[in-house]
Amino acid sequence: QVQLVESGGGVVQPGGSLRLSCSSSRRTFSNYAVGWFRQAPEKDREFVGALRWTNGATYYADSVKGRFTVSRNYANNAVDLQMNSLKPDDTAVYYCAAGRPIVGTIRQLQGYDYWGQGTPVTVSS
Repeated sequence: QVQLVESGGGVVQPGGSLRLSCSSSRRTFSNYAVGWFRQAPEKDREFVGALRWTNGATYYADSVKGRFTVSRNYANNAVDLQMNSLKPDDTAVYYCAAGRPIVGTIRQLQGYDYWGQGTPVTVSS
């Protein structure tokens, strides 16, 4: 069993930045992909970005490309989501997930086996 925990959520003004972190109970993500998803109330959970730990390959939703960065946090054996230029539409609960998705599912919910509890991000004036 892999348990994940997200941290770093909070309230930020439009244009601001937040850094989220996803940590694993195993202290390593070797051979896993880590995905970030978000869900606003009464909306479907949607893909944000992902990273394959072993080679560092990254994938992003068009809505966040150029603003968000997924990276390996070696110091903490974690995967970070750096969010810059935040917009009100970015408001959601952000979840990290781990799994071994093939390329066709890395942007999809079914590509992941383990999920964190979520951390809320509110972008508001």
